[in-house]
Amino acid sequence: MQVALPAGAVPGKSRTAALTLAALGIVYGDIGTSPLYTIKEIFHKSTGVPLNPETIIGAVSVVFWALMLVVTLKYVVLILRADNRGEGGIVALLALASQSTAGRPALRNRLLMLGTFGACLFYGDSVLTPAISVLSAVEGLEVIAPTLKPWVLPISVGVLLGLFIAQRRGTGTVGRWFGPIVAVWFAVLATVGVWQIAQAPQILQALDPVHAWRFLAERGWGLFLAVGAVVLAVTGTEALYADMGHFGKRPIRIAWTCFVLPALAINYAGQGALLLRVPAAVENPFYLMFPSAVLIPAVVIATAATIIASQAVISGAYSLTQQAIQMGLLPRMQIIHTSAHERGQIYVPAVNWLLLVAVVLACIGFGNSSAIASAYGIAVTATMLITTVLTYFVVRYGWGFPPWIAMGATAFFIALDALLLASCSVKILEGGWFTLAMAGGVLVVMLTWKRGRELLSATLKSDLLPLKEFADNLARDRLTPVPRTAVFLSAERGVVPQALLHNMKHNLVLHERNVVLCVRFHEEPTLAPERRVEVEPVAPGFWQVILHFGFMDTPDIPAALELCAPHGLPIEAFETSYFLSRETVVPAPRRAMVRWRQNLFEAMSRNAGRAVDFFGIPHNAVIELGTRVQL
Repeated sequence: MQVALPAGAVPGKSRTAALTLAALGIVYGDIGTSPLYTIKEIFHKSTGVPLNPETIIGAVSVVFWALMLVVTLKYVVLILRADNRGEGGIVALLALASQSTAGRPALRNRLLMLGTFGACLFYGDSVLTPAISVLSAVEGLEVIAPTLKPWVLPISVGVLLGLFIAQRRGTGTVGRWFGPIVAVWFAVLATVGVWQIAQAPQILQALDPVHAWRFLAERGWGLFLAVGAVVLAVTGTEALYADMGHFGKRPIRIAWTCFVLPALAINYAGQGALLLRVPAAVENPFYLMFPSAVLIPAVVIATAATIIASQAVISGAYSLTQQAIQMGLLPRMQIIHTSAHERGQIYVPAVNWLLLVAVVLACIGFGNSSAIASAYGIAVTATMLITTVLTYFVVRYGWGFPPWIAMGATAFFIALDALLLASCSVKILEGGWFTLAMAGGVLVVMLTWKRGRELLSATLKSDLLPLKEFADNLARDRLTPVPRTAVFLSAERGVVPQALLHNMKHNLVLHERNVVLCVRFHEEPTLAPERRVEVEPVAPGFWQVILHFGFMDTPDIPAALELCAPHGLPIEAFETSYFLSRETVVPAPRRAMVRWRQNLFEAMSRNAGRAVDFFGIPHNAVIELGTRVQL
């Protein structure tokens, strides 16, 4: 969500302050709700960590230094530097790494596969984050009154249902409250933490990294189980990078350094201080930090914070889907823009309802936040490792640094991420399989669609005629054209679209002005207007037009065609008809893909969204002509 500067505000400090406040809500909602469950899971009976003063101080120390190393040093200092024209996120980083290794096709293909899998893992995060966040918040009802425990799951599912149903209205109305609500949340975290630390100040020994080292060294083979729980403290870290394009580096860094890190560190220390005094509070150390008189307000503000954290990953899933469609990894889907002013606010109905079903099934299947925690970490840590690997290739080949500098900047973080991933992998059978299965399923869909479109394009291209030769022959035949402009969409440059051939064959019509239009999406987030249009006269009455978009641009063909006028091709919107060819895939005697992948591709092709909606073409100016293609 982009933030508009308030009326009368002075650019500079005022804008930075506004963006910093907004970043609190959008960027840090996920990691800001981690205190709800992290300390509880570290001392869960499954980790084997004993509850005594030494391990309590050690656990808090490990959490604090995980925040310092993973979030502060890796993401805030290093990863935020790897921006793709100001945009961040694994898709933007993948595009950057792909550009950097363009001269190495084999390496580029491996990186594309790795980055695509990392993007698929985000969908697993988009399911588990709402589930674990809302469940852990509502579980505070058990602390208020144990008799309310049977109501935790139904209330959580009800909150999630309301959240997903409200998506179609967009976040424009309530989004302005995200920053202030999360700011209050961090203030509450810090306040209650200070209150607990004052009663057991010895917990401040956790600032010494020696205690973290001792805690890890004493775990033996149980190290992986303990670290797998510590990972929960850094979930949501990818949001720092993914939302860089909306807020910029400076507001994200200010929000982390001045607000988020201090509040989280104080709250984790406060939970440790509580456990030093009352070990029995390990059942729910977060809520038991609060005086009983304010438990109900604490549950309310925690639930509000988890809803905002969930909104951030849901919106991220929409954005990722749009980017994947424009990179040719997913079929076209209906994308609804919920704001006329902010480019990033979109709603994808198909993704919304699939996520809702998956989130509700996860809540019912796992039953509580502790069970979901087993599945949660593996998606986060795998994505973090992939991000670091891609960063190495950007530093090495994109920025041109020598190998020893590139490796020196990333080797420590690769080792750290590998340790975190290995620790979470211990719990694959206890729930980690859920995330991997989801990511694997999405990866199969993406690769099948990409391969199918490549085969379909090759099949169509083999039957198409060269545009130049075709147009020259028509000029010699001196056919009488009809008025108006006809725009024919084509996947390939320099060939005659099927729609043009069918229009002449069945309707016996040739228009006065014929524009063969290709749309290209690039491995850059956005393109400037001056790079949008490429116009090439082919023959009298024929033009080849190429429209260029970035993978985060919203394609609007009628608006883009208005930019053709300076190139000698004025196009009047009310005198233009658009001709589209819709391919129906039918099985060939010899299948190009194995049967199940072919069936999957055919199903996706049948249900793909219409190009008319995706490209913003007016419905009353469109003529669709069908084509059957054997594949």
